[in-house]
Formats: sequence, C-alpha cells, structure tokens
Amino acid sequence: MLLRPGQSTKQCSRTVGKKIRLVFKFIIKRLGISALVMLAASVILFILTINAGDPLGDLRESTSPNRQNLIDRRIAVMHLNDPWYTRYFAWLGGASKCFVGACDFGTNFRGQRVNDLLVDAMGSSLRLVFLSTIFAIVLGVFFGVMTAIRQYSGFDYVVTFISFAFFSLPSFVFAVLLKEYGAIKFNDWLEDPTISFATTVLFAAIFALFAQSLVGGDLRRRAGAGAGAFLFALVALVVISSTKWFLSPQLGWGFIAVVSIASAVLFVSLFCGLSNRRALASALGSSAMSLVIFLAASGSLWQPTWGLLFGLLLAAILAGVVIGFAFGGYAKRSVVWANVWTACATFLAVFANYMAEYWADYTKVVGDRPVPTVGAGTPNFEGGEIFWLNVIDTATHLLLPTISLTLISFASYTRYTRSSMLEVLGQDYIRTARSKGLPERTVITRHAFRNAMIPITTIVATDFANLIGGAVITESIFGWQGMGALFRSGLDAVDPMPVMAFFTVTGTAAIVMNMVADILYAYIDPRIRR
Repeated sequence: MLLRPGQSTKQCSRTVGKKIRLVFKFIIKRLGISALVMLAASVILFILTINAGDPLGDLRESTSPNRQNLIDRRIAVMHLNDPWYTRYFAWLGGASKCFVGACDFGTNFRGQRVNDLLVDAMGSSLRLVFLSTIFAIVLGVFFGVMTAIRQYSGFDYVVTFISFAFFSLPSFVFAVLLKEYGAIKFNDWLEDPTISFATTVLFAAIFALFAQSLVGGDLRRRAGAGAGAFLFALVALVVISSTKWFLSPQLGWGFIAVVSIASAVLFVSLFCGLSNRRALASALGSSAMSLVIFLAASGSLWQPTWGLLFGLLLAAILAGVVIGFAFGGYAKRSVVWANVWTACATFLAVFANYMAEYWADYTKVVGDRPVPTVGAGTPNFEGGEIFWLNVIDTATHLLLPTISLTLISFASYTRYTRSSMLEVLGQDYIRTARSKGLPERTVITRHAFRNAMIPITTIVATDFANLIGGAVITESIFGWQGMGALFRSGLDAVDPMPVMAFFTVTGTAAIVMNMVADILYAYIDPRIRR
C-alpha cells in the first residue's frame, strides 16, 4: 500500500474503503436502474410479439386431415388460451431463475426447449461477433491513428471516403455484394485463376498509391516508396497468376521467417525505436527462438490439437518475455511487449502456412467451390477427421459474415479514433513533449495514443453488445444459425419465447458491457476517479 506524504496507514485504509464503497454503491445503483428498464422493456416486447400476427395462421390454411389436432396441440404448447399476463409471468418466473444459474425460457411452438436452442445460437453468434469486434478494433484504430498523423493528406481523404461509404451503406446491401463478388464470382474465377495484365497493373498502381500515402514524408520519399510497392505488387501478382497459386497455395518456412523478422523490426520501431540496438537484437532473438520452437514441433503440427497450438504459442511468448527481461536493457518493458507481439505474429504465420498446405485438399472435398455463401459449416463434411480441414471449413464459413460485420464497425472506430487523436495532438503537453526534443514516435505511442484511447474504451465495450443484436440481418443473409435466426424464427411464428430469450441475452450483454465501460473509463482516466 503506497502512502501519500503525511498520510497514515489508517487514513489510507479509510480512503481505500471509501473508494470500494463508492464503486459498490455505483454498481448496485446501475444494476437496479437497469433491472427496472429491462423489466419495462420486456413487458412491451412481449405484448408486441404476441400481437404481431396469428400464431395459428399456418395451421388454419393447412389441408392436413389432422389439422384440428395440430391446432389444439399448438394452443396447449404455447398456452394461447391463457391471458397475456399469465404467459408473461410464466416466462418471467423461468427467466428469473437465471440468478441461481437455472434459466428456463420454456419451449417454442414446436415444443423444443428454448434453452437448448439458445446455447447453440449463442455459440455461433459469439464466435462471429468476437472475431468481427477484434478485427474492427485493430483495423479501425490503426487507420484512425494514421489518418490523424497524416491529416489532410491523400491517405486521409481516401480512408475518410471509405469510412463514410461503409458507414452509410446499408448492411444488407453490403452483405449481398459480398456474397456475389466475394463468393460466387470468386469461386467462378478459381476455375482458371489467372489475372490479366491490365488488372495486374491496376492493382499494383492502387497498392503503390496506398503505400506512398501511408509512408508520407517529402516527395522523394513517397515516390521511392510508391515505386518499390508498385514493383513488388506487380511481380507478386504476375507470379501468382502464372503459377495459379490460388489452386494450391504454398508459403513455407521461408515465408514464416520473413514474417517473423519483419514483425520484430516493426514492433521494435513502434515500441522502442530502431535506434535502440539492444531492443532490436532482443526482438530478433525472440523471433529466432519462436521459429525454433515451432520448427521443432513441425512434425506434430500436421495433425495438432488446439491445446498443442496454444501451448506452443505460450512457450514462444514466455521465451520472448525472458529474452526481453534478460537483454532488453533500459527499456525492458517496451522490449517485452515487442517480443510478445513478435511471437504472436510468428504463430499466425505458422498457422497460415499449414492452412495453405491443406487448401487444395479442402477445395477437392467441397467440390471446387471453397468459399461458401450460407451456413456455419459444410453439411456432412467428409474431412472432419483432419484438423486443418476442419479449421479451413470453419474459417471459410466465417469469412464473409465476419467481413460484413467488421466493416460496419470499422467506420465508427476509424472516425472516433481520428477525432480523439487529433484532439490529443493539439494539447499543451504534446507540444511540451515535442519542444523537449522527444522523438515523434515516442510522442505518438507513449503520450498521444494512450490518452486518445480513453474515450475509445467506452465504444469498444458497448460495440460488442451492440453487434450481437445487430447481427440479425447479417446472419439472415448468410444463413448463419445464430441469435439472429433464433429471433427471426420467434417473430415469424409469433412465438414470444425465442424472442424473449434473445432479448434477455442481448439486454444483459448491453448492461454488463456498459457497466464495464464505465468502470474501465474511471480506471484509465484518473480525472473520473476524483
């Protein structure tokens, strides 16, 4: 326990106890208000759902000889002869059991337990939403920071245009375009994966423009970066087209080594600066150790388990931490972080390499159309006994809906990060740091970036909950049997039980994540704690 000057241990304990009581009081107050809001909203939603149509409409139009028996059974299952408030309190009684870990959301109109349906739907939706949130945060924050640093540059204008386009484009329109061009047209192209010379030059030019705008600097520097990027992209695309690389992609350990070394250099430049030779040597040593760890286990990686993969990742991270503390010099903390991210990048390169090795086999199994348009997995998948084929099957089914949800959130993260970063860069302490001669990298990463992320914290926490509820349209378009499908099935059948289960999960997630956001905000920003 750290004491302030002139502060006794007893006074410090009282201060800590007071802060704990305030936090506890805040949590109780928020939970109480949220519970009342949830209760009122549940009543309104229940009434709206049961009055949204005729739950017996499909049976009334049926020509089945036992139609009346089917009608009587549905009436009994859904308790349609009971008043709405009786049905509501029956649901509320089952939902209240969640406080003791024994939720009971009743049965749907077919007599299926909603609990079982909810568990399966939550697993699918959370997997999709989690990946989308991670990608949106990483990409949105990165491009937001870069546009703030390159304010009013061509790069800034292009990213701003793309962000507003994604933000304004309806999600269902973008999802349909993804299905058409990201799956159907791409699968057709894979029959003969060659790239015309005109298309090659066009993509190389676009890549060059992006690279030179990202590098920035004077005209000579940007021209050199653009020319190098153009030649690299041109050669790469020509090789990919001539070898028909997409039919049987190969990466190899040379690719893994290049990615690992490049990651070490990149993260050292971000965390420590390339002028710190000890940090660079430590990161390169961490890269070499990660390569040794994964290479030593290469024989087992042809048919691994998730436990083995994460065990190897943990070993690479621990090796990086040890090397950072042992040889990091005066900037040990920054070196450790650079080593950790280098180990993670090496792991991702290894993961991508083995997926590429099995791509041709997967294509044959699914009938030469590897990118699916619907579902969370291939029905009756024949390669289920092979680990990497299962991974590829899951990844390809996640690809399009993840991209759709990611780009929706990407626009928000980019604009919020840019705005917050520009506000921080205009503060007096940033000008003071620059006037003291600190490197621009240090000013950006250690002073500006950390403070700019304070308001983004609330967005990150709440966006996760919002995506669960907002994934209904995306899941419907891509045939994803998640929370959206559960909600839609309840509305179509005028069945309140699946709808209320969806409401309970999304409402609870919103309450929890908003509370987490408030607590994190107060923890990160000392001004709030005062």
